[in-house]
Amino acid sequence: MDAKVVKMLEKAGMDTAYPEVLRVTTVLGEEGRVLPLSQELPVPVLGGGGDERVVWVPLEPISRLWVGSRVPPDFSFAPPPEYEPFFILLEATAADYCSATGRPERDKEFERLYRHLRRRPDGQDANPLFSYLQAAARLYLSLCDVSQAEFEAVVNRLRRSAKTFSWSLISTNYHRLVLEDLFHA
Repeated sequence: MDAKVVKMLEKAGMDTAYPEVLRVTTVLGEEGRVLPLSQELPVPVLGGGGDERVVWVPLEPISRLWVGSRVPPDFSFAPPPEYEPFFILLEATAADYCSATGRPERDKEFERLYRHLRRRPDGQDANPLFSYLQAAARLYLSLCDVSQAEFEAVVNRLRRSAKTFSWSLISTNYHRLVLEDLFHA
């Protein structure tokens, strides 16, 4: 948890007790192309509940935000309710990104990105979506205490979910059946 981030968002009128309503908003550059986010620069956080206000917040790298050594429960089935806000923030950010680009990412790409996020949380990737998933995780970890093991379990569960929906190299079922249905209904 990062008290500076909590204070900055609360000062802007955002409710940090409900991180699942916040979003890392997609930044568009020239010709409507998505700009990747940098770990060195502030991240655009969109308030929830119809609040269209965006606050640019500096966030620490993921590895600096892990707290404690709490062991996560089994995520083989549905995640326990206390982890749902983390899942929602990551998946809603992914859904918003796909909406901004006008095209869904393929299931195999989601699977790869989640795997990369688990293995190299402070790394980089050529796909700008990685920087948004990373920023969403950084935002959540700035608002809630999460151990490294919990972080890895959540991201690995998302990877398995994308893999479960993957029917072929070009399928977009994870986006269509999970992200689109949950976040754009």
